[in-house]
Amino acid sequence: MSKTPEQISFNMKRIRCKDTLIEITLRKLLWKNGYRYRKNVKKIMGCPDIAFISHKIAIFCDSEFWHGYNWKERKKDFKSNRDFWIPKIEKNMTRDKFVNDELKKQGWIVLRFSEKEIKNNPTA
Repeated sequence: MSKTPEQISFNMKRIRCKDTLIEITLRKLLWKNGYRYRKNVKKIMGCPDIAFISHKIAIFCDSEFWHGYNWKERKKDFKSNRDFWIPKIEKNMTRDKFVNDELKKQGWIVLRFSEKEIKNNPTA
């Protein structure tokens, strides 16, 4: 059964851009193990979810939907509004690569963790 446009709109409006469950999970684990960090630092390109500024480490906690994880397979699953979603997510993927490259040029170590990596194995 497919969702109505109203249901989809309601769900999309509830998606957070910061302090997501995967970010909070990773942050709690880091804090518990004695690591102190900054969160959502706007001065750093890409506004990493977690940053160790003195060590120049930027960590991004990526939702698999928005950041195109397993994209070749998932791309086929879009049934409605493909003309919007496929370019949108591919643009996100391009932006992620650009941010990674720019931060690396500035001497940063960039770590990106997918939602599954954090949920399935947060201690690794």
